[in-house]
Amino acid sequence: MAEITAKMVMSLRAKTDAPMMDCKKALNEADGDATRAEEILRVRFGNKASKASSRVAAEGIVSCYVDSNGKNGALVEVNSETDFCAKNDEFKSFVETLTKASVENDIDDVETLSKHSINGKTVEELRTQLIGKIGENITLRRVKRISAKGNLFSYNHGGRVGVIVDIKSTDENLGKDIAMHIAATKPKALDQNGVSQDLIDAERRVAIEKAKEAGKPEEMLDKIATGTVNKFLKEITLVNQVFVKDEKLTIEQLLKNNNAEVNGFNFFIVGEGIEKKEVDFASEVAAAQQ
Repeated sequence: MAEITAKMVMSLRAKTDAPMMDCKKALNEADGDATRAEEILRVRFGNKASKASSRVAAEGIVSCYVDSNGKNGALVEVNSETDFCAKNDEFKSFVETLTKASVENDIDDVETLSKHSINGKTVEELRTQLIGKIGENITLRRVKRISAKGNLFSYNHGGRVGVIVDIKSTDENLGKDIAMHIAATKPKALDQNGVSQDLIDAERRVAIEKAKEAGKPEEMLDKIATGTVNKFLKEITLVNQVFVKDEKLTIEQLLKNNNAEVNGFNFFIVGEGIEKKEVDFASEVAAAQQ
């Protein structure tokens, strides 16, 4: 039996928001495997146990830029400590400049972009200079350079979500609509072929365990799990999703109606995957008294 430490319990609680004792029990049951423990808690508490993926904390801006030909684009994320900094005009201009530089100079990684020179100064020098002006730590987190098979269309939702979608079409309205849809629904893949088997298997295991706990007969478990997985795949794959602007259409039907095809898509969510440090003031005060 693996040793279950307080740090492991706290980490699982941060991911799932489940009660501390339930986190410890799940870790014991999973013999210390955090991924398996999260699955156990999902069975017990439902989707609440996977909410950490959306509880991101870092502030900043996601920027997207597509050149005038619609053939080359980039997504860039730059983080700051507060939302106040993210609204600063100089900060916003800095991020937009980096995104355009990534496209124009075919830069696809943070290190190369940091060394790139703009008006006689490297991006790293400009970043340091901006930190001195604003008084907050500013971090260039990620860069994604994109070349089109068809045409690129972008959508930016308030600097929080940036999307670039590659579509076999020249219809700007269609391109914008699908980019906006992606920003709203955040699909995990274009179609089922893009979904990892591990993710499908995990969803199937959770469905079976939930069905067992609900008292469903053994012979029904496989059918129930298959139905659950199919529903899950429809929800997370772009072509199978219901179009947010018309509930009567799926994205696949929308594309067929417009003789178009999605070649691929990319999106950044500001702070995605960065966990906010939650301060327990009561514990801090108690510790200070010891």
